[in-house]
Amino acid sequence: MSSKQQILANIRKHRPASSPLPDLNEAWIEYEDREAQFWETLKFVGGQGQSLDDRSQLEAAVRQLPCFPDARQIVCRVAGLSLGNVDVDSIDDPHDLASVDLAILPGEFAVAENGAVWVTERTVRHRAIYFLTQHLVLVAPRGQLLDNLHQAYERLRFGEPGYGLFISGPSKTADIEQSLVIAHGRGR
Repeated sequence: MSSKQQILANIRKHRPASSPLPDLNEAWIEYEDREAQFWETLKFVGGQGQSLDDRSQLEAAVRQLPCFPDARQIVCRVAGLSLGNVDVDSIDDPHDLASVDLAILPGEFAVAENGAVWVTERTVRHRAIYFLTQHLVLVAPRGQLLDNLHQAYERLRFGEPGYGLFISGPSKTADIEQSLVIAHGRGR
């Protein structure tokens, strides 16, 4: 028996007993004002945002962002906005997105419990844009705000291969001394 086969045999031999999955049919957290909860949670995790009534308010709000005046390369995939100057569909190599200063991208829905927005590759050719851009603006429809992740998981559909993730606030890490570092973008 090879060492690989021996390792796998030992793993199988010491496998823990199966246990039933938990019952998920119970009342999960719901918020009296889920929009207020979403903004509070998003702020707590280091993000920021606001509720707007239409695309003209959204465009004006993006133009007021501190990063906007210095943004040279902007990707915008939100319908009705005229802010982008980089055609992400014409880019073949996702590495070429490393110089994007601002990306304004649509989200499908948001979750008040953790301040997250669900995004997919359906409207964005290169999923790397979510991580390479210096600044990220996610736009989720107001009517698509859920209370909790249980409701969110019920909405997810994986009929065919694809990509999706929840994004909540800027990237952050804490070391052993519990010092939190919030990363708003790459250095120049």
